[in-house]
Amino acid sequence: MADVVSAAVRSRMMAGIRGKNTKPELIIRRGLHARGFRYLLHDKRLPGKPDLVFPKHRAVIFVHGCFWHGHDCHLFKWPKTRIDFWRKKINRNRTVDQTAIIALKEAGWRCCVIWECGLKGRESLPAKSTIDRTARWLSSRREQHELRGTSKK
Repeated sequence: MADVVSAAVRSRMMAGIRGKNTKPELIIRRGLHARGFRYLLHDKRLPGKPDLVFPKHRAVIFVHGCFWHGHDCHLFKWPKTRIDFWRKKINRNRTVDQTAIIALKEAGWRCCVIWECGLKGRESLPAKSTIDRTARWLSSRREQHELRGTSKK
């Protein structure tokens, strides 16, 4: 199926997509801040520049967009145009993500990944539930945590 917008419009739309301060990230930040958690944002000193860094809890959170990080959920579909470009880009993002998490764990950090599908789309969880589960993980000693949407069958 052909794109419904021109190449110039599509390019402008894609260029406008942010990597920081996304809606899912802001939901998590506001919810955790309201529960008393304090954090640093996008710390360049750490591998992968985690979205939220909790030095007191020695924990980091990445809030990943399902498209950009190639998540296996209903929000991700491989583009039908420029197939080689998108496969390389998304696979590289996946590799960078894995490398960063391994480096963080080796440095003694606990890691959490919150996927966009956990906060939006037909499989999303209530934001309060996602924030509550994340807050429980931060207060625990568990090393790893992942939140994603669940099928509502």
